[in-house]
Amino acid sequence: MNFFKMQGLGNDFVVFEGPTQLATERIVALCDRRTGIGADGVLVATRLDDAVQMTYWNADGSVAEMCGNGLRCVAQLAMRNGWVDPRGFTVRAATSDHPAQRVGADLVRARVGTAATLAPEVSSCGIEFHTVSIGNPHAVTFVDRVADAPVRTVGPDVEVDGQFPHRTNVEFASVRTREHIDLRVWERGVGETNACGTGAAATVFAAHQRGTVDNRVTVSLPGGDLLIEIDGDAVWMEGPAEFVYTGTLPTT
Repeated sequence: MNFFKMQGLGNDFVVFEGPTQLATERIVALCDRRTGIGADGVLVATRLDDAVQMTYWNADGSVAEMCGNGLRCVAQLAMRNGWVDPRGFTVRAATSDHPAQRVGADLVRARVGTAATLAPEVSSCGIEFHTVSIGNPHAVTFVDRVADAPVRTVGPDVEVDGQFPHRTNVEFASVRTREHIDLRVWERGVGETNACGTGAAATVFAAHQRGTVDNRVTVSLPGGDLLIEIDGDAVWMEGPAEFVYTGTLPTT
């Protein structure tokens, strides 16, 4: 069973060409960084007649509706395999279709999804969070410095807070200028990651709704920079997607 190790801004994945079925236990084992390959999640990319299908699991084996960095990796694999026209094609995820295209050797531009504010704000762990859906749930709070944000202490508690029945991703953001945000993310089912594409998109949308940023924003995450663009309620991203290595696993 062949696989690809891929990453986007340090958010890393084990990627398989589909169709294939994976048990929860195997996903968890593959993502284990001591005894497995090590990854933030597992992706399956399946060629369709007019698109490529993307299925994603978090490192804890839970199915996720959407993954921004994973979307770019699936798009990159589809282009490398010649499944799609790199000038424009569709990645089909669980909740919606995502137009994508190549804009550089390792750069992919894609629509993350349609954003919506779930509630004006909620309070969890004594902190006010802006709740945003972009196909998956996010709780965004704004801080003075992301380096000092309680990502690893507050993030796990907010993820499972009762106000979020399906758990949530948790973003800690600092607006540097109208065109630049610093961001750290506690990712649902994974923990703190080097980058989160949907988290960056949700954060820029929340900041744009508050009137603190323009519609094109560079988001600096621990793994690097991601360009986010707001077009009405649609959110686009542009960033890298890279192959790390390939390998073969036993079928059982």
